[in-house]
Amino acid sequence: MGHKQSKLNSNQSSEKKNQPKVENETNNNENHNDTTNKQISYPVVGTESIMKKKKHGTSETPVQKNLRWGCDFKTADRICNYNRHYAEHSGYFQKKKLFLKDAEKCKKANKTMLFYDSNTGKPLYEAPKGRGWDEFLRESRAHGWPSFRDPEVIWDDVRCLKNGEAVSMAGTHLGHNLPDGKGNRKYN
Repeated sequence: MGHKQSKLNSNQSSEKKNQPKVENETNNNENHNDTTNKQISYPVVGTESIMKKKKHGTSETPVQKNLRWGCDFKTADRICNYNRHYAEHSGYFQKKKLFLKDAEKCKKANKTMLFYDSNTGKPLYEAPKGRGWDEFLRESRAHGWPSFRDPEVIWDDVRCLKNGEAVSMAGTHLGHNLPDGKGNRKYN
């Protein structure tokens, strides 16, 4: 969950739309959100400048102290802020019994779950959307990490870099986009 932990911080549902306000980043904007209102294509691509060195690795702050579901602070901070390529071990999220319990509650209530940026607390993903809980969990288990599809991404605060790295607009390393026959898939 390292970059996965970024998302595994809440089980709330949301009415927030997953449509980004923006489409393409420009290299000149310090806020990384100077964009045009063109037709949206996914994934929304960001520039490398999002991940430039900041006060705390690639982010301004460390991950929050009280990560949801008992995720390890040191592991999350290392992966989210001082790493661009790696993650916690495959299957880490499956050992988080509180996450599995919350997922089961949401499934029974027919609700989605929000997953937050571990640094900023902003919502980054809402799942499942366009599929059921069984499919979301089956795909996540098969790949070892929570796996999000385009409709589940809150694109206002998520970008994919040209190399496939999935990042938050705050500079949190989230994982990688590894498309398959069904489309884009972010392992986070």
